[in-house]
Amino acid sequence: MTQVYDIIITPILSEKSVNLKDKENRYSFRVSKDANKIEIKHAVEKIFKVKVEKITTSIVPGKMHRVGRYSGLRSDWKKAVVTVKKDQKIDFTDLPK
Repeated sequence: MTQVYDIIITPILSEKSVNLKDKENRYSFRVSKDANKIEIKHAVEKIFKVKVEKITTSIVPGKMHRVGRYSGLRSDWKKAVVTVKKDQKIDFTDLPK
């Protein structure tokens, strides 16, 4: 079994994800590509001590990256958007290092 800190890689703190957090109580995370929704739910509940209502996941395709005349492709990654209960919040300031 994988560790919960191997499943949740990092929170996504973009403008769109901050708006989702404020309006709909939904939090975005970059997660391990081979993690499923059940593993993500258990990891979020254990790390942040909240109750998860719903999880949506998507594979974000890698973008073309170019430096001078050399081009390459960034790797694909998995994003999870987690909805928590209405009266609960996740605080990203007390994340373990």
